[in-house]
Amino acid sequence: MKNKGLIATIIVLVIVAIYGVSSYNSFVSAEENVDNKFSQVDNQLKRRSDLIPNLVETVKGYAKHEQEAIDSVTQARAQLAGAKTPENKADADQQLSSALNRLLVVVEKYPDLKANENFRSLMDSLEGTENRLAVARKDYNDEVTEYNKSVKRFPKNMLARTFGFDKKPYFEVTNEEKEAPKVDFGSDN
Repeated sequence: MKNKGLIATIIVLVIVAIYGVSSYNSFVSAEENVDNKFSQVDNQLKRRSDLIPNLVETVKGYAKHEQEAIDSVTQARAQLAGAKTPENKADADQQLSSALNRLLVVVEKYPDLKANENFRSLMDSLEGTENRLAVARKDYNDEVTEYNKSVKRFPKNMLARTFGFDKKPYFEVTNEEKEAPKVDFGSDN
């Protein structure tokens, strides 16, 4: 009788151990998938950041008195370059997107600039990068959703806390970014 109890206890412990190892490995895989997706976001942020100096220099030649908009893009780009964590990069990305929107509003005042071949080429590259960035953000957020669900669901949530797997942040858009930029074709042209 005691042997049956001991065998049953051993079987339960083996099952719990197998479940624990399996859960740990699934957390590791999910976390790696999140990190991979974020690196894709990071690659697109870098690509966009590399395009911005050329865009700014092109705009400077046409819009010398629009220095505030130009400076805000330059400062936001520097902040993005210095960001280390996904949260900091998301915040810096939001600021850069906002600054770029303001710069594009300025560009609307300069028809010659919009017709400039170098500017158009840069804008096409930037638009393509923005599209890639949107896809990379979506893929990252999808992966974060799956990871966060696995970390929060019972009974895995107890193992996640034990192993140190925490919820990951989403790459979110601010309310300011949700608003369309206001373009004024008034008498300033």
